[in-house]
Amino acid sequence: MQDSQQKSQDFYKYYLVSLLVIGIDQAVKLGVHFNMEYGAAGEIKIFGDWFKLYYIRNPGMAFGMELGHQYGKLMLSVFRLFAMFAIAYYLRYLAIRHTHKGFLYCLALILGGAVGNLVDSIFYGVWLDIPAPNASTPWFHGQVVDMLYVDLWQGILPDWVPIWGGEFFSFWPIFNIADSAIFVGVVAILIFQNTFFPQPKDAESNAPAEKKETE
Repeated sequence: MQDSQQKSQDFYKYYLVSLLVIGIDQAVKLGVHFNMEYGAAGEIKIFGDWFKLYYIRNPGMAFGMELGHQYGKLMLSVFRLFAMFAIAYYLRYLAIRHTHKGFLYCLALILGGAVGNLVDSIFYGVWLDIPAPNASTPWFHGQVVDMLYVDLWQGILPDWVPIWGGEFFSFWPIFNIADSAIFVGVVAILIFQNTFFPQPKDAESNAPAEKKETE
């Protein structure tokens, strides 16, 4: 009985991390929506010209990409919904089996970020005065609120660059807290994957001994 309660507490703490990410993400988005002007008119510089608060709405996926289909936005929102349940179940499954805590915290960040953007997609077309273009119903058609503007570089590309050489190019991702949580979770998994999933040493250490015995 005590062991089962301990296991429940183990995975609940990861859900709390996800809830914290969702709460911060939604608080920032609502603060931006109700207190900032849309677009360049409401721009707030934080660190010079390279990091700003900039209220913009994203109707599709990351970097404004959209599914070119009549029901593209609906399909994207439904996919996010299924992904949320899949990640939540997987997180609980691994926590009960005592998977490395670092990996579980990364999954918690990814889950929180996924839910944070899903809230926008499902409800913002109804709850907030945000237009849902080409939507017969605003449900599942809400636009994701972005506000973190990193102006990394803009200028004329060198002529030797294929296709776009000699043209003006700007690289300035605009994202939100949810996107940041997902990015940090994924990058941390890639960097620390050997720590999270160490290779068994017994098989390597036993291999030479077994070879000698066969000889």
